Amino acid sequence: MKDEQVTTVVMEATSDYWKPFYYLMEGQLPVMLVNAKQARNIPGRKSDVNDATWLAQLAAHNLLHGSFIPPEPIRQLRDLTRTRSSLVHDRTKVYQRMEKFLESSGIKISAVVSTLTGVSARHMLDALVGGERDPHVLAGMAQGRLRQKIPDLIDALEGRFTQHHEFMMRLFLKQADGLEEMISELDTQIVEAITPFREEALAISTIPGLSNTSSEVVIAEIGVDMSMFPDAAHLASWAGVCPGQNESAGRSKSAHTRGGDSYLKAALGTAALSATRQKNTFLAARFRRLYPRRGGSRALVAIEHTILTAIWHMLAYGEVFKELGPDYYQQRNQGKAKIRAVKELERSGFIIHLEVAGA
Repeated sequence: MKDEQVTTVVMEATSDYWKPFYYLMEGQLPVMLVNAKQARNIPGRKSDVNDATWLAQLAAHNLLHGSFIPPEPIRQLRDLTRTRSSLVHDRTKVYQRMEKFLESSGIKISAVVSTLTGVSARHMLDALVGGERDPHVLAGMAQGRLRQKIPDLIDALEGRFTQHHEFMMRLFLKQADGLEEMISELDTQIVEAITPFREEALAISTIPGLSNTSSEVVIAEIGVDMSMFPDAAHLASWAGVCPGQNESAGRSKSAHTRGGDSYLKAALGTAALSATRQKNTFLAARFRRLYPRRGGSRALVAIEHTILTAIWHMLAYGEVFKELGPDYYQQRNQGKAKIRAVKELERSGFIIHLEVAGA
């Protein structure tokens, strides 16, 4: 290609097939990876040769936009965080299968304990696999506040736990322990991989709702170089946390959010849900403000958008997160807040007379 003086290589992002060719030419030639949906050919003329010709024509007229491909250190961190996410989901599925299988033996331990991953539940499961069948002995292994539920545990541990159940439960526990060990190894490797970006991760973890794990996922998905996104709105659109636009003849057909980055959206969703449950924060106040008018789902997406906007500004300009406080809207619109409160009381049947305090 260099001998033929090729100036640009354009390729469609088809599954994972583009990766070996892109990584081979990366740093050697200008390579542009494009979304196949945005570079569709004319219907009825679909073939690999025609697609290549069409891509070349679009690229010659500068009508294509390259996809975001992070640098190699971020890609390696992304592989680690995504693998950890998959293993966490697999671990959850194992415990769900374990719970269903216990129910087939008549043991309803999950009706008393909050999760099978707890210390008390694990001691009981190990004892069951070890041959213990007395519900009083098993219930006596409860620790902490769970000991207050020992009578309920005795009833829940009454069942028909046979050798078959013992064999299957041993397999489930072995699988869960293996996944736990793999997740622990990934956590250690992620700590090493994120070392060059530790300051950025710690900075965005100051946003309410964002844990260290969520911060690692955010860095792995969007990187730390915000020059790839012209502004926060472009990043929100790429991530899929803003309304879509599908309008024709003056009518809006759909405003659903696009797919976006599923791993990033999952981390932002967890962070947004956690932030709305915290008191005395701006994000929680914003959620309560939007919930009555837009509903829970849309209000949650709005919080995700707000968090991602703050992340863009912190990474692009090195800004520090500033907590606006739960009374931000009241302080900004005191007149509207007063009118809204008066109308709400009047609808409840009260007659309101306002006086200035201290007058």
